[in-house]
Amino acid sequence: MSASFIVTGVAGFIGSHLSAALLARGDRVIGVDNFDPFYDRKLKLANVAQLAPDRFELIELDIRDTHAVREVFERARPDGVFHIAALAGVRPSIDDPARYASVNVDGLVSVLEAARACDCQHFIFASSSSVYGNNTKVPFAETDRVDEPISPYAATKRAGELICHTYSRLFGISIACLRFFTVYGPAQRPDLAISKFMRLIADDKAVPMFGDGSTSRDYTYIDDIIQGVLAAYELLSSSSLKPQASSLFRIFNLGGSQPVSLRDMIESIGAVVGNKPRIEQLPMQPGDVQRTYADLSRSRDELGFDPQTPFEDGLRKQWAWLRDRLELFAPVTQ
Repeated sequence: MSASFIVTGVAGFIGSHLSAALLARGDRVIGVDNFDPFYDRKLKLANVAQLAPDRFELIELDIRDTHAVREVFERARPDGVFHIAALAGVRPSIDDPARYASVNVDGLVSVLEAARACDCQHFIFASSSSVYGNNTKVPFAETDRVDEPISPYAATKRAGELICHTYSRLFGISIACLRFFTVYGPAQRPDLAISKFMRLIADDKAVPMFGDGSTSRDYTYIDDIIQGVLAAYELLSSSSLKPQASSLFRIFNLGGSQPVSLRDMIESIGAVVGNKPRIEQLPMQPGDVQRTYADLSRSRDELGFDPQTPFEDGLRKQWAWLRDRLELFAPVTQ
């Protein structure tokens, strides 16, 4: 049976892919986005242009506008919420911590309050692997301590998890917080390393490599992420946990669990693009972590999460998409 969902951040990378998956299975999506100028509006419009118009509605608003958000919820009465909207980026958050706190924390509370007022019982929150900070224990498990974030962005995501826990316990909303590990694929944000490096290498420009290239990331292909997101929602909606005191709250890692070093990532992109990278080595940047590496034990056991896309295959798919759309992107700078 089809359902109705609100997806915040619908015009972004993950939000647009998620919405396409929901629409493909026959659901209705009310998409919310404020088209923040963090990157070009036309790229976001291209993302939502791919969504089936008969069961998709786009509403442009800021999630911090509590009155407007409440009106959307009261009209839509959704079965569930996928809260993907956020100010993203570790390094930019260091320059403007207050704005990150406003959007990522106040904005989350605004959406949760609207869900509570409309008795919406199922809520997915997009968290981040950045909450683990420079955890020396690998792989990272959901039970690890996460009280030492090293960027304002990471701190806002951990704060979001704690707020979600509070709303679940106090108000009976079943919530899953999903810690995404470096998502990539078609329509990836242009500021992220893979998209940026593909364009630099294609233009035969130098690629900035911060540090000695040994830092590593657990890259996760977008289709695998979406499979995990939908599985998390199914877990929430299939639960018969009532009344309020029995609501479900869970945190899940969604990652590839196959970390790739920065140097190997650059070389792999060069092979896919068909041009040898010219590397410019630079000092490590504040806020960058040494590694990310997802322990998927809980996600496999409870969600059946099983990422299927090898890193190089995902790179080829992303490059095939990007190569045909290079004219949409502004010239890349380091």
